[in-house]
Amino acid sequence: MRRLPIALLLCVIFWFPKTTLSQTLTFSAIPDQDESRLIERFTLVELYLEEKLGIDVSYVPVKSYAAAITAFRNDQVQLAWFGGLSGVQARLAVPDSEVLAQGIEDQAFKTYILANTETEVEPGPELDPRILGSTFTFGSKGSTSGRLMPEFFLRELFRHAPDELFDRVGFSGDHSRTIDLVEAGAFEFGAVNYEVWESELARGQIDTSKVQVIWETPAYPDYQWTARGDLRAQFGPDILNRLRQAFLELDDPKVLAAFPRSGFVPAHNDDYLPVLDIARSIGLIDPARESSRP
Repeated sequence: MRRLPIALLLCVIFWFPKTTLSQTLTFSAIPDQDESRLIERFTLVELYLEEKLGIDVSYVPVKSYAAAITAFRNDQVQLAWFGGLSGVQARLAVPDSEVLAQGIEDQAFKTYILANTETEVEPGPELDPRILGSTFTFGSKGSTSGRLMPEFFLRELFRHAPDELFDRVGFSGDHSRTIDLVEAGAFEFGAVNYEVWESELARGQIDTSKVQVIWETPAYPDYQWTARGDLRAQFGPDILNRLRQAFLELDDPKVLAAFPRSGFVPAHNDDYLPVLDIARSIGLIDPARESSRP
């Protein structure tokens, strides 16, 4: 058997990995729950997309909402599962980025306001003004359902910013942590993504003798898959359509349950203009620093 010349072997060794790496689609997601749940969810998505698209796909975890946006802006990831606000911020940072799909539930998402049961504030169709002057925690500072929208509705209802409404305001970092903090009494009230609450409740992770939902916000658009437009140069002109179709055809109950979502529907950048307007109105996005259409 003839051996390949050493020079040729070296060419093969160094060329092959570079070719493989250049054809890997990387994606990330905002860290809205505990890390073990995120790994479970997005490992399933990684495997699904690899099979559906016939390319290498890699999930890249991040530690914060800001880190997810930065990774997208710097092309460390080309696809991301964003919330409404983080998606708008990412698309402003990367021209030609596109919303591909959103969960069926994300068309009319909502936030739950939680209360520690020792406050004796009960659920009702209106948010009880007895929450004023208490302690309140949001989720991440960049969260749509954990910060942007509950802050907006609090301002609408009580005509003041949160730090004027409450004795102490906190940011838990993620929705699971918000539930834990209110349940433990570290904060009397909090704002949480309703899907995370329902999921944790179904898994038996919430002690409802200590924490309960007292109000839910009106509906708003939230989570979505966003892709960089320059993916076309690497994977072909039809890659965004192929990705969108892959999400729309996702019907594996195990993958959907990990989100949890009942399915995905088409979505577009303009669907999130209300989120952009609200973020501008409360000062989370500076119009002077916007660089592209969201």
